[in-house]
Amino acid sequence: MNWRSILLFDFWFKFIGTSVLMSIFFTAYFFILKNPAYPVTVMSLTAVDDWVGFAPVALVPYLSLWIYCSLPVTLMPDRLRLVNFGFWIGAMSLLALSVFYYLPSAVPVAPIDWSQYPGVSFLKEVDAAGNACPSMHVAAAVYSSFWLYWLMADVRMGWRWQSFQIFWGLAIVYSTLATKQHVSLDVWAGIALGIVFAWGSRVFDLKLQSFRQVTH
Repeated sequence: MNWRSILLFDFWFKFIGTSVLMSIFFTAYFFILKNPAYPVTVMSLTAVDDWVGFAPVALVPYLSLWIYCSLPVTLMPDRLRLVNFGFWIGAMSLLALSVFYYLPSAVPVAPIDWSQYPGVSFLKEVDAAGNACPSMHVAAAVYSSFWLYWLMADVRMGWRWQSFQIFWGLAIVYSTLATKQHVSLDVWAGIALGIVFAWGSRVFDLKLQSFRQVTH
């Protein structure tokens, strides 16, 4: 099955499943944002946060995460592997939400007049500075990037597509700092979270594929 055929495979299951999971996540995310169990800790800044300045244009890759996270789903060649992908990213989200609830954190207030940047200002109003560490934006991007790498390799999409998706993922990670939605400690925690769950899901995925080969 080539990648063009895979894009149309099980389209409605992928679309509805992705929509439901995102809806559940955001409902829980915004509830916890407003109702943490304990006082919120303000995250510390590091030298990295001084190096990465505010860049309004970073809002574009920041918002593109939801397209990026949907790409591995569209390239998933069968339902069992898709369920495995969804289970692990769901487990990752549940762990992060538990941390947000029991160990709430927020980024420091940046000395920026957000009214001069309407797009970013709207983001700040909708997604307040809480639920900071680990950065779920980063964790989701890292998790998706690994899966895109594996799935693109399966269908031999080539180094140009791989380079593009990796660059896109890195741009999303950068955007979390450049929009001042996160600090570097949030980003490192998000990277670690994404790597652990991506590789956990990959190990299970390879076992599923091996089991299928044996049974068939």
